Amino acid sequence: MRESFEELGGASTKDPSSLKRWLASRFLTRLTSEKRLLKMRRYEETKRRFRGGKHVVEYFHFVEDSYSHLSAQVLKKFAERYEIEISCHLVSGPPGDSAPELDMLMKLSRIDAHLVAPEYGLQFPKHPEAPAESLCRFSEEILAAQDSQTFIDCAQAIGQALWAGDENILRDLAKKYGRVCSKDAKDRIAAGNARRSDLNHYLGSMFFYAGEWYWGVDRLYHLEARLGELGLDKRSPNPIIMPRPEIEWGPLKDAGLLTLEFFPTMRSPYVAIIYDRTIRLAEETGVRLSLRPVLPMVMRGLKTTHDKGRYIFWDASREARACQVPFGNIYDSVGDPVRYCHSLFDWACGLGKERELFGSFLSCVFARGIDTNTQKGMREVVEMAGLDWKEAKVRIGNLGWADLLEKNRKALYLAGIWGTPAFRLLDEDGEELISLWGQDRLWLLSRKIQRYLARREN
Repeated sequence: MRESFEELGGASTKDPSSLKRWLASRFLTRLTSEKRLLKMRRYEETKRRFRGGKHVVEYFHFVEDSYSHLSAQVLKKFAERYEIEISCHLVSGPPGDSAPELDMLMKLSRIDAHLVAPEYGLQFPKHPEAPAESLCRFSEEILAAQDSQTFIDCAQAIGQALWAGDENILRDLAKKYGRVCSKDAKDRIAAGNARRSDLNHYLGSMFFYAGEWYWGVDRLYHLEARLGELGLDKRSPNPIIMPRPEIEWGPLKDAGLLTLEFFPTMRSPYVAIIYDRTIRLAEETGVRLSLRPVLPMVMRGLKTTHDKGRYIFWDASREARACQVPFGNIYDSVGDPVRYCHSLFDWACGLGKERELFGSFLSCVFARGIDTNTQKGMREVVEMAGLDWKEAKVRIGNLGWADLLEKNRKALYLAGIWGTPAFRLLDEDGEELISLWGQDRLWLLSRKIQRYLARREN
């Protein structure tokens, strides 16, 4: 059965040829290898020493991006802590197909930043609506007048005024730090966009150092670790500025009254690295898990780009290593392999094996390099899940599975989310307590579960 979304081609293809699938898989496996990463780091450091260059971290700031405001709050601490220079760039939002649901992304990021900021010791106001466009342009004109040092000095204050909607404070900051005309601000943003594009990226709130990208405060711990290894941490062995938050597995346990809706896809590397820990969180906290799969983005009509795809796989591999999750021997599953597995999902549910089937597929695709576009590969998936291949074989290709996935997709959109992995925590009456997007937020979900259970006990 073919889902009712058009073939987009290019980086967004949902039905690659066998050769293209094989080539993409080999490329992704090489891209995500630790050996390649370490070789690249050695090369970059050797090149820097040969040229006598300094350790330069480039930072890309998007004024109306909530995550950029979180990053702005740590810039000064970061610059003081490490023997580095920070070069600051102004950029606009992600271009074109890099963000197919841009309005949803911006709204979701504001909600997410408000939830995550206090956990990191930062601040972001409850701000469901975008900041006023006139204040965004005003903020850009002030920041465009700065060199990198004064940018670091004033970015946080400008962000606070912007998100508070306080034009008077922005005017005071313009008097103190200066301001350029609209054209000059646009020129500086264009230069920042060009530099970001040259480095093959698309987002704001990004740090770049010697060949590697780091997204905002959530990935700063990777950059801090790398700088520490190079002997650039002035305050070692003190705790780093932004350590990765840990998942809270307890101690409080629910009696199955809470429901955790988990929205995964079978092609997302971020789903692959968080899947087992999501299952474990549900088991250890006693919440009822509802697995609600959706189709991969390119199989439901959402475009992507090669830069975005490369970054996501590479970033997921770095996260996997940090969490000691098997990952990196990849065989792309887009298209028929995803359809094959979904055609078995209802059968697996009837046997109470849907979690095992989904997990087995992810393991085969992202950690074991199994070609699931073959009967041999699908047999490994099925038998690894503890299911009978003879029974599965006659069910592969069954129709009807797309209706369930479309229902799940619509539920996801109603929560204001389009990407995966995503989570919705529901109370005993089925009312939403919180919805979150991304493998980066499982630790936050775990904290919310513990806090809700503590309040209920009291």
